[in-house]
Amino acid sequence: MHSHHNRLKTAALLGLLTALIIGIGFWFGGSGGLVFAVIISLAMNAASYFWSDKLALRSMRAKPVSEAEFPELYRMVRELATEAGQPMPRLYVSPTMQPNAFATGRNPQHAAVAVTQGITQILDYRELRGVIGHELSHVYNRDILISSVAASLAGIITSLAYLAWFVPLGGGDDEDSANPAGLLLMLILGPLAASVIQLAISRNREFQADASGATLTRDPLALASALRKIHAGTQRMPLPADNRLTSTAHLMIDNPFRGGGMASLFSTHPKMEERVRRLEQMAANSGPVQFQR
Repeated sequence: MHSHHNRLKTAALLGLLTALIIGIGFWFGGSGGLVFAVIISLAMNAASYFWSDKLALRSMRAKPVSEAEFPELYRMVRELATEAGQPMPRLYVSPTMQPNAFATGRNPQHAAVAVTQGITQILDYRELRGVIGHELSHVYNRDILISSVAASLAGIITSLAYLAWFVPLGGGDDEDSANPAGLLLMLILGPLAASVIQLAISRNREFQADASGATLTRDPLALASALRKIHAGTQRMPLPADNRLTSTAHLMIDNPFRGGGMASLFSTHPKMEERVRRLEQMAANSGPVQFQR
């Protein structure tokens, strides 16, 4: 099961990035920096685990909605959650007109699925159902926890690297104790190491959620069609890449920022053409699908 594999991946990621944080703290702060890094690591791991869902929902200004407001959305989510033998997640809608969606929460019992106002206006029932299947798969595969932990710890590494400019190595008083070349290297490699890990995990989990979601809905072509429309919409209406949104972007079904050029090398999402190709191949291998609304 993907969820068991991803729990192991979460533990490994926690260990790796926490060790990196502690190493950076000791390198430029000695024993004092080590203690500081350990405290920061523990605090941020706890925050990632318990409050990542609230932060993500707040960043997109998503509000909880009732079944009376969005009956079809509730129907498809309840239907798919029941099919998977999982509890019904909380449902949110963001007022953003860019078509997008994301799931958040540390496990199926504390999950939330959010869609934007824009996505509800451009997708038909089957396509939106395919998107919901994708997002629920993220929850069931425990992708949300690992991506939230990766984002938070990457942020700590970046912060510690910036601090390296102002704290002499080893905590000495002699201004010669600072090593400008070492600090510059740390400033570059620290955030880069965390980002590479996060990007690799994010891209892999999107392919995995596409496949799992298509299996859950038994309709891979509906998700492929939805992804084409969503990608066209995100390219036409990119969101501003401010700090509030960059921490949530890796959770969304498509990169909400304008891609292309060098930026595509650091995208948390794989190329949309490859995702669609894999879904179409999946549909061809499984034969015709009988979808009944």
